[in-house]
Amino acid sequence: MAGVLAAGGWGLFAGIALVIGAAVAWFIPVPAKVVASVMAFGSGVLISAVAFELFDEAAHTGGLWPTVIGFGLGAAAYMLANLALARFGARHRKRSGHQQPSQQEHSGSGLAIAIGALLDGVPESIVLGISLLGGGSVSIAVVAAVFISNLPEGLSSAAGMKKAGRSPKSIFGIWGTIAVVSALSAAAGYMLLGSAPDAVIAVITAIAGGAILTMIADTMIPEAFEIAHAWTGLITSAGFLLAAAISWLGD
Repeated sequence: MAGVLAAGGWGLFAGIALVIGAAVAWFIPVPAKVVASVMAFGSGVLISAVAFELFDEAAHTGGLWPTVIGFGLGAAAYMLANLALARFGARHRKRSGHQQPSQQEHSGSGLAIAIGALLDGVPESIVLGISLLGGGSVSIAVVAAVFISNLPEGLSSAAGMKKAGRSPKSIFGIWGTIAVVSALSAAAGYMLLGSAPDAVIAVITAIAGGAILTMIADTMIPEAFEIAHAWTGLITSAGFLLAAAISWLGD
């Protein structure tokens, strides 16, 4: 039971970063270039986590081919789900400008954005729970990556939602719910996979990695590049190096 609570606590901690980012966007007029720069940095952090923590760990746990298959399935599943949500107004859910539609412009877009936020956050949270399996401690590199990347996600998306005319109740309701679901997902990952074979854990970890990398390419980097332009690569590399250093020091 202690492990389930610990997993849920770490998931909630990472999810709270979304609420913090949303609060900053609502109360502080953050310049667009700052939002883009933080988004690029968060992208680099997550890319490092996918490479050094998720894919590498999955390959060592269950072998290369289960990892490759799982990674491909995760990427494809995220792409298909994202395409479906885009039809209902969630295409630009992480954009900080005027790209997001209002509820009046696109009926059902609020719900689609909320489901899209779940789609983005649940794989990360499950990985946090999995990292506690076997009686070990949580992966600090994964926690740091999810927390650091969630801040700009919440910031950028909430800024766009505010410009689309959504109420604070709607905005904070979405991100608060995602934070709670993140905790539940991390706890579920720990509880349901405790006795699973290594190959199954490897596939699920890889599925999460594929979904996260696809999310970065589809929703985070486009927002960063549109405003930060030539600086995007450098800032993303800085985020990658920070997360890689945390991962290396934690080994």
